[in-house]
Amino acid sequence: MSTRVPDLQEGIISATREKITEPPLYKVLLHNDDFTTKLFVVDILMAVFQKSMEEATQIMWHVHKNGIGVCGVYTYEVAETKVKLTTAAARENGFPLQTTLEPE
Repeated sequence: MSTRVPDLQEGIISATREKITEPPLYKVLLHNDDFTTKLFVVDILMAVFQKSMEEATQIMWHVHKNGIGVCGVYTYEVAETKVKLTTAAARENGFPLQTTLEPE
């Protein structure tokens, strides 16, 4: 007489398969103003957003001409940190530079 041992692995594997969703992403937007210098904006884009000099300059000109531009797209926590770092650096240097978040 032979008894069959239940396959416990089958139940475990199917129970642990859950749908994994990617976290939502947010755009960090840079707003133009009449007081923050172009050089400071380029420096912020390089320091906080890790942009090259060329890319930072392109973004700065886009923001200058259009009033707003995207600095990058990140998870909420990363985007929020970059906004806080940018705002703190701007205030420390006497600039009213504004950055905001927007869902992608």
